[in-house]
Amino acid sequence: MDTNPGRTALHAPTRPRLGVVDLGSNSVRLVIFEGLSRNPLPIFNEKAVLGLGRGLQQSGRLNEEALGLALTVITRYAAVARAMGADPVEILATAATRDAANGAEFIAAIRARLPDLPVRILSGEEEGQLSAEGVLLGFPGADGILGDMGGGSLELVDLRRGIPGRSASLPIGALRLADRAGGDPMRARPIVEQELAALPWLREGEGRDLYLVGGAWRALARMHIAQTAYPLSIVHHYVLRREEARDLAGVVAQATRKTLERMPGAPVKRLSDMPYAATVLRRLLRATGAARVVFSANGLREGWYGALLPPAVRQQDPLLAAGRDLGLRHGRDPSLPPALLAWTDPLFEAEDSAAAALREAACWVADIGSHDHPDYRAEQAFYRVLRQPGVGLDHHQRAFLALVVALRYEADSAAPFLAIAKTLLDLAAVRRAEALGAALRLGFTLSGGTPQLLAGTALRRHGAELQLRLVEGSGVFAGESVQRRLDALAAAFGLSATVEVAAR
Repeated sequence: MDTNPGRTALHAPTRPRLGVVDLGSNSVRLVIFEGLSRNPLPIFNEKAVLGLGRGLQQSGRLNEEALGLALTVITRYAAVARAMGADPVEILATAATRDAANGAEFIAAIRARLPDLPVRILSGEEEGQLSAEGVLLGFPGADGILGDMGGGSLELVDLRRGIPGRSASLPIGALRLADRAGGDPMRARPIVEQELAALPWLREGEGRDLYLVGGAWRALARMHIAQTAYPLSIVHHYVLRREEARDLAGVVAQATRKTLERMPGAPVKRLSDMPYAATVLRRLLRATGAARVVFSANGLREGWYGALLPPAVRQQDPLLAAGRDLGLRHGRDPSLPPALLAWTDPLFEAEDSAAAALREAACWVADIGSHDHPDYRAEQAFYRVLRQPGVGLDHHQRAFLALVVALRYEADSAAPFLAIAKTLLDLAAVRRAEALGAALRLGFTLSGGTPQLLAGTALRRHGAELQLRLVEGSGVFAGESVQRRLDALAAAFGLSATVEVAAR
């Protein structure tokens, strides 16, 4: 019998949870994912920077001072995963553990303390493959060179239109490179050049993208975001032109620690790694000839997660999957988005496939503010879309969908919070978002958010007219609010508006 009647009963999660411990050369991290969806949803993410691989180059052994703390941290992670109901849970050990003379001994200690927790020591090839699969979750058609920089190694994979090809693992992770260079970033450059020169296939990256994975490189992206006042502080899908990336890497590679400390966005815990990460990036840009740098928040952990997805889920379009996830989580009727998509078809007959996918995703997110306070629906929905965790959305898509949903909730087009989206979009995209937002606003006004009432209406473009057809007796009529919204929609397309009432 419960002796505390005020206590709320806790129930097991209704969606599966999966946990992975990334046992790296510099840090140990636990991520708990919830659900088996096309867009990984991390609900817990904790990292401990321990420097297990520090000094490995000289001693050939894991950092003895960090071993005891690492075992304590991993024990905590196992307890957290168990308490959160995660299953499966697995430890993935990377470069430092597989290369160190005492690596096997350390793994044995983990297994002795946590006999039910699987531990997998990844080869360099496996590490690169998992990183590639993680990147492809966010960039399904990725075409270019992938670089995943950890503390101990740099994994390189040639991605050909979404298919991983040749790969290599080089001993130039940030910690190991610092050790090999004797703590002198200037001595690191020839070491990196020599390692990259052994991979002539890197030159096939000429004119393609360079996909960057790893904490030190994500820190570089955050520094650039902070220094340029970029309006969206999301590293995933952040893009730099070759010249921008080269300049950033050049400045960071030559900066002293005191200079780095003064730079906006500089990571306090990674300052000593930054010159080495920047040196590798600059040399990698030269070796590949890449035209752009694309940062990915996905990597090894997401690749592990992706391998557990059912094939049908793995093959979904990430943009549409993200839209559906939000719509199903926050909307009122899952049958409404397909009805809205068909209802808006006559307005956008000439759109290409990319625009059509964005419109479909917009229909899925159009009702996500229905449970919010009415005075804040537009802004709340805007930020929910803009900052959603979906890994398949680039910054343009986030901005477009956020603007559409805000306008669907009648946000003032001059509202300050909309400036973020408008900064990320060109004028043509803003105009299209305004038109789609006006269409969805009219659709919800007519239907009350129900597909049954929406079915009693139809839109048609005829010459210079936008015609709204209403079925008599279906529960819809052309009142003042409908006429006002119809006029606004027609104006967005440069048309005049007419209403036709038809018998059943």
